[in-house]
Amino acid sequence: MQPTRDHGQIKPVHILIAEDSESNQMLLSLYFTDSGYTLDFAGNGREAVTRFKTGSYGLVLMDIFMPVMDGLDATREIRNFEKERGMRPVPIVAVSANAFAEDRRRSLKAGCSDFMAKPIRKAPLLKFIARTLEGTTRP
Repeated sequence: MQPTRDHGQIKPVHILIAEDSESNQMLLSLYFTDSGYTLDFAGNGREAVTRFKTGSYGLVLMDIFMPVMDGLDATREIRNFEKERGMRPVPIVAVSANAFAEDRRRSLKAGCSDFMAKPIRKAPLLKFIARTLEGTTRP
């Protein structure tokens, strides 16, 4: 369920990817080629919050460990922003190479909707995103 229909027109789902590694950004760009999704990248948590506040996203992939502001603090700030404005929460998926139960618990406590461990592979990622977006109303 990549694009949605809006009055007969296909409307792509806009995804914000908060990832500080340029090589990971390039890899994810390749993964999403011809997927029907559109992407914005943020190189740190502060930039992710700024982009979220000024954009319209159907999903956020949030690396937990980033410079300037980590992904958990960025998630908390996004959730506060949504709450203050009465917005429906956008799915935020925590992404980390640390796949310990404690990392998952901390991510969910910070407001993340789900957790995905690195390394990320294309087919599982696209299936995971499709499942995450099922049943959500996109902007």
